[in-house]
Amino acid sequence: MTHQDRILRLPIWQGGVQIAPLGGGITNLNFLVQDAARRAVVRIGDDIPIHQIMRFNELSASTAAHAAGVSPAVLHAEPGALVIDFVEGRTMTAADLRQPALLGQALDLIARAHREIPRHLRGPVLTFWVFHVIRDYAATLCDAASPHLPFLPELLDQAAALEAAVGPIDLVFGHNDLLPGNFLHDGTRMWLIDWDYAGFNSPLFDLGGLAANSGLSPDQETDMLARYFGRAPDAVLLRRYLAMKAAAALRETLWSMVSEHHSTLDFDYATYTATNLSTYRTAYDTFRQA
Repeated sequence: MTHQDRILRLPIWQGGVQIAPLGGGITNLNFLVQDAARRAVVRIGDDIPIHQIMRFNELSASTAAHAAGVSPAVLHAEPGALVIDFVEGRTMTAADLRQPALLGQALDLIARAHREIPRHLRGPVLTFWVFHVIRDYAATLCDAASPHLPFLPELLDQAAALEAAVGPIDLVFGHNDLLPGNFLHDGTRMWLIDWDYAGFNSPLFDLGGLAANSGLSPDQETDMLARYFGRAPDAVLLRRYLAMKAAAALRETLWSMVSEHHSTLDFDYATYTATNLSTYRTAYDTFRQA
């Protein structure tokens, strides 16, 4: 059965159905579907244990995120398929999120997600601890005899230093994958989509991920922390934040290294690995100098 056949068999459509592929997904396949009543996005993807993606968790997070007002509505879900309401808008880029007004909207949305989503969660959900993910990815790369193995001892030693520097954490419900492409703007407001990696985590992970993925300047990062926490960051908070930012970049690097071996999607993971490794090394050097 093709993906289009699978979509056509979903029991929610009214009248004729038109299906078009949507780009952007690197852990699932996305399609835009138009029927007689509405447009919707269909996400096709099964569990990916190697990346700790469990679709029951994505569904719980997506449903709660809509109830919290930060994400589009879930229209239908069944094993391997999630249908969400289509938002007419523009996908954000790193350059967009470096603009003060749009960055402010993104930060307010993140804070709302952290604060409000736990009030709407039902049933079991996951925890996302980046340092566990890093260690697990390293073990997966060892099992696969990855050509990246020579990098791992140094990276794991650095990860241990970063984990110690982060120290005790506050716990929020994080998105944990704040790539610019997961923000949409409809001309009036911003939306946050794609809850594959959602789970309880430190807020510093989402903030660090946003900064690393959007290329924020040091001054923008200071302003970001002040806006989120309601006070200017002191030296202790800043160092903890820089440690988590580096960890976020390291996790993205190892994610890509693992995907080079295990993903069947048409995506240039090797280039993505090289880009993220460079981002990580810059973030780690900044942490060491703090």
